[in-house]
Amino acid sequence: MIRVLLVDDQALVRAGFRALLDATEGLEVVGEAGDGAQAVDLCRALRPDVVLMDIRMPVEDGLSATRRIAADADLAATRILVLTTFSLDEYVFAALRAGAGGFLLKDCEPAELLRAVRVVAAGDALLSPSVTRRLVEEYASRARSPTPSNVLERLTERERQVVALAGTGLSNDEIAERLFVSPTTAKTHVSRAMVKLGVRDRAQLVVLAYESGLVRPGWS
Repeated sequence: MIRVLLVDDQALVRAGFRALLDATEGLEVVGEAGDGAQAVDLCRALRPDVVLMDIRMPVEDGLSATRRIAADADLAATRILVLTTFSLDEYVFAALRAGAGGFLLKDCEPAELLRAVRVVAAGDALLSPSVTRRLVEEYASRARSPTPSNVLERLTERERQVVALAGTGLSNDEIAERLFVSPTTAKTHVSRAMVKLGVRDRAQLVVLAYESGLVRPGWS
């Protein structure tokens, strides 16, 4: 059973998400919060698998709450899916950097929401290749110029290649095809790189690839 916490300052939005999730086998809404501060408290009390996190809220916004949840070692198993109104919300890139596992548009189809919850619960990033490139390149191009990071020295040459390809939005299968290895081998390289770099999930791996300069906006 995937346990979900809903975080949104609009009760009607929460009610709609709850009705859909509770009616779906394998999913259960375990709590609701109307602001980021409540979200952090409920995460610590309920230990949900997935948090559907709105960004713009009173008291404490979703970005701050995401950062606090991601930094809490006791909540390492909790994944955060950011809810946004716009596909290129100005806060989305910062949310991914803070520890969110992906983002979802509030006007998405019900089937897409259900898939998103399952994908994030499994520890994968909800960032398709096209969305990854469009989102990260947009904000990386506005940010300061990346500076090489010695954190990349922890990686083998093959792992650096894999991280660079992941940074351009390629899936494990696409990375495997590009490097002429099996999908299992590609997944293993990605997992090892994540451990060495100390990132929670694939979304943060993509952000690190850009911020370290390993990938630049416009690369494909």
